[in-house]
Amino acid sequence: MVNTVGGTVMRLFLVCCMMGIALASNAAPASFDLVITDGHIIDGSGSPWYSGDIGIRDGKIAAIGNLADAARTRTIDARGMVVAPGFIDMLGQSELTILVDPRLPSKIYQGITTEITGEGSSAAPQNDFMIKADKASYEHYHITPDWHTLREYFVRLEKQGMGINLATYVGATSVRRMVLGDDDKQPTLQQLEQMRELVRQAMRDGAVGVSTSLEYAPAPYAKTDELIALAGASSKFGGIYATHMRNESDSVLDAIDEALRIGQEGHVPVEIWHLKVAGQKNWGRMPEVVAKISAARAAGVDVSADTYAYPAWFNSLSAFIPAWAHDGGDAKLVERLKDPAMRARIRKELMTPSSDWDNEWDEIPGPEAVLMGIVQNPKLLPLQGKTLAEVAKLWNKDPMDALFDFLVEDNAFTGVAVFGMAEPDVALALQQPWVSVDNDSSGASPEGLLGEEHPHPRGYGTFPRILRKYVREEKKLTLEDAIRKFSALPAQRMRLTDRGILKAGMWADVVVFDPATIHDTATFENPNQLAQGMEFVLVNGVPVVDGGKMTGKLPGKVLRGRGYVP
Repeated sequence: MVNTVGGTVMRLFLVCCMMGIALASNAAPASFDLVITDGHIIDGSGSPWYSGDIGIRDGKIAAIGNLADAARTRTIDARGMVVAPGFIDMLGQSELTILVDPRLPSKIYQGITTEITGEGSSAAPQNDFMIKADKASYEHYHITPDWHTLREYFVRLEKQGMGINLATYVGATSVRRMVLGDDDKQPTLQQLEQMRELVRQAMRDGAVGVSTSLEYAPAPYAKTDELIALAGASSKFGGIYATHMRNESDSVLDAIDEALRIGQEGHVPVEIWHLKVAGQKNWGRMPEVVAKISAARAAGVDVSADTYAYPAWFNSLSAFIPAWAHDGGDAKLVERLKDPAMRARIRKELMTPSSDWDNEWDEIPGPEAVLMGIVQNPKLLPLQGKTLAEVAKLWNKDPMDALFDFLVEDNAFTGVAVFGMAEPDVALALQQPWVSVDNDSSGASPEGLLGEEHPHPRGYGTFPRILRKYVREEKKLTLEDAIRKFSALPAQRMRLTDRGILKAGMWADVVVFDPATIHDTATFENPNQLAQGMEFVLVNGVPVVDGGKMTGKLPGKVLRGRGYVP
């Protein structure tokens, strides 16, 4: 009896299946909002390209294959071009500039459809003290900071709209400032628990993890145990620990050890931002760095890294000043630079090689290696794009005095490009299978307020430059591997399970470009130039670049971490 019933059920099941197939074969072809036809599909996995059509419906990839007979609202002919997943910028810095120009032209023309931001200092949490202390930045961008939590910041983003998707870490520096201000002091157990609760709340608000930027005060004041406690607070929310390490030059290996310890004891994966070996005497040490991280991975430690693949970094001019002189914030720093005795002490420390702190003055060949970038004081605008050596000559001053006086004149706001890396080290880092790509620059535009700045060219050119230089010209990467570093690899690290690869069911973040012509145009002399060669860029199925032109559409989404509580 059981067998008879079972056989009957099976026969009915097969009949239903056959009826379903017959019905499906007689049904009208599926309808799509958009079909991308005849492209070379590089899906992000690292696999070789294949031919096919991609059908998009309701913002997602609905089908891949031969869709010649399918009904659709629009067709994009990708013949002779590559169709790939949208690129993921692993460190983007656009949390403020996205409020200035939400289209983010410098990003979308590179093919960036998703940005991860929040390097040490995040958009939130922030309190009234922090808003007042950071007044210069908000005034510079004409922004009224009307949020205190990440949840409130995300609401503002969603109300405004944005051209790309954005996720953020909660910055350990921001958390520290909420409780301890900008002072060089250590938290009590009670204060540390306050900081941990701020992390937990940020994770519930949608942060993807905890980040540090340990070169910039007040971050260096934090001991390793404090950082383990904060990283650990994010662990049960699926957090990641991302870091601009404490040292990227003489003590880079020790800094890696610290990062690995924080990850292991905090029970979170580790992402090392903008992997480098800085300073002339460290050039050629990237094989040591690679070997150390590879050994950790072989031992089961979940650690990876990213790079922007330029030989110059970009940070605050005030990073040249030792951490102790930043105690109390920028206003106190400027006071110390005006004091002859303090100034003499700072000069002596800059002139003394040390592995105890990241002494950038000791890392550069000379003042000609420092390029003045973004300033706030209008009187200093003519000096944007000039080297510190040129400024010193114009002012008829010693280069170090020119550095100190520039900080005083600009209230410690200035951003600079610093040429302190060797090309072979940069290329070797990029080639590692566990290294993805970051811009380490905020979204910009050649027009308006943002066009008045003089940023690092990486802000406009990182991803196309890698495709031009390292894939097409030098052949240090295959096109498929470069795309993997731009998409599936970072999506895997950030646990973006519905992005980063082209397959049915994924969000339709898609780029279409000619691999033979795509290139960067931004230079250190003239950085505000959009990359060329991106024919189409789709964010959640909506073109933000269409036929090589920006549409102005704002289809981006806030991407919240795994611990998000609605």
